[in-house]
Amino acid sequence: MHAKDILIDGFDRIREEVHAAAGDLGPDVLDARPAPGANSVAWLVWHLTRVQDDHVAGAFGLDQVWLAQDWEKRFGLDLPPEDTGYGHSSAQVAKVQVPDAALLTGYHDAVHAQTLTALRALTAADLERVVDERWDPPVTLGVRLVSVLSDDLQHVGQAAYVRGILQSADA
Repeated sequence: MHAKDILIDGFDRIREEVHAAAGDLGPDVLDARPAPGANSVAWLVWHLTRVQDDHVAGAFGLDQVWLAQDWEKRFGLDLPPEDTGYGHSSAQVAKVQVPDAALLTGYHDAVHAQTLTALRALTAADLERVVDERWDPPVTLGVRLVSVLSDDLQHVGQAAYVRGILQSADA
């Protein structure tokens, strides 16, 4: 198995977990926060998708799906267009409200499709290309992609946990 195949498998798993965590929820659960200051399922899925979109687009020299495919307008959030959710305050988290899960999963699926297209074209040498020199050592494409995988998996796990808390409270 080649490294790109492992990365593709990892991003496929994230997509599956995004659909499992959010796919059939209505706005009452998507936007609910289990405690003051906590993140909602909607915010967690939106954020992990925004980070993937931002980082993959940046690393491959692509346009962000969020802007290029008008997802920013479809969501209509009261946030700057380039916002990814990084460092959001509780008030900013509260601004991420979605009318239904199809909006979240649709955006994630569009980002996933762009990610897979980029990954399928990878060579082993591409993974060594430096994509961010602000760090010591500089960040290679391979390291950036694993970082996105790690971040996405943590956030989708959190979304599944929040979903479980909220649904058990209703039982």
